[in-house]
Amino acid sequence: MKILVLGAGAWGSAVAMSAAQHPAGHAVTLWARDAAQLAAMQAERENARYLPGLSFPPGLLLAGGDPVALASAADLVVVATPMSALRGMLQALQGCKAPVAWLCKGFESTSGNQDSRFGLLAHEVCAEVAPALQAGALSGPSFAQEVARGQPTALVAASEHASVRDALVAAFHSPSVRVYANEDIVGVEVGGAVKNVLSIATGLCDGLALGLNARAALITRGLAEMTRLGLALGARADTFMGLSGLGDLVLTATGDLSRNRRVGLLLAEGRTLAQAVESLGHVAEGVYSARTVAQRAQLLGVDMPITDAVVALLDGRLQPAEAVAQLMGRGPRGEA
Repeated sequence: MKILVLGAGAWGSAVAMSAAQHPAGHAVTLWARDAAQLAAMQAERENARYLPGLSFPPGLLLAGGDPVALASAADLVVVATPMSALRGMLQALQGCKAPVAWLCKGFESTSGNQDSRFGLLAHEVCAEVAPALQAGALSGPSFAQEVARGQPTALVAASEHASVRDALVAAFHSPSVRVYANEDIVGVEVGGAVKNVLSIATGLCDGLALGLNARAALITRGLAEMTRLGLALGARADTFMGLSGLGDLVLTATGDLSRNRRVGLLLAEGRTLAQAVESLGHVAEGVYSARTVAQRAQLLGVDMPITDAVVALLDGRLQPAEAVAQLMGRGPRGEA
């Protein structure tokens, strides 16, 4: 199988490394936009910027140049750009005959889409700019470093197209990666987007040393928020009890490799948002998607108090202690 991964960040590199070690002997190409980064990876045979110390498998090919030309010879194209770059990449790939899948999680900013009232999920972006593509998402609880090392991981291949689900399973299901197929791309993408916002809240809670009881409460109530938004968008409730819902939320909210959790921890220390983001060296999608999650929820009439508090914190309208007080100090009500 010929697999093209477009984007040489941490997750794109890790996915390419995993596929290149597949027992089926896939031919995998990792494409980098930046010529200097490409040259460094070719010379060092590792992605020293994002995955230092982890060598590329011998069979992994590296390439630059025109991604559309490379895609024309692929059996599967995996887009590993941040959400902000997905629209442009899908526009370029709109004539691609192979299945296309994306790795990014979150809501697109309101700029660029046809309805600027709210941000779009990735499959909604695709429907706007490349509706003919056979496309979907590869998601689930996964840190890039662990996948690159070959540590056990379970992922979800989400698409309404069976051909896309089948291609993703064939490409990535291996002794170290288990891939489950799911038709509910709405639910899978909502889980992947909202968990980033909730992990900022959980990092804040842990950074202020509020204890494990508070962390459990935030995660549980966060899952309820996520599910409410997903159901309003047409998702299935059971999706949120699976890998792309509860699984990804627990990993991102509690794992020390989580960039979004790290943002919350740094804000709790008194860092500004700019300082927190700069110190990461990677994209923390929750910082950029929190406002769009809140906007989408407001338009749908969905109550998301944790998300609202995170937005107020990121906007500077609440200090960390005030944000947590708002999260934990709501009046009594039934659990739903």
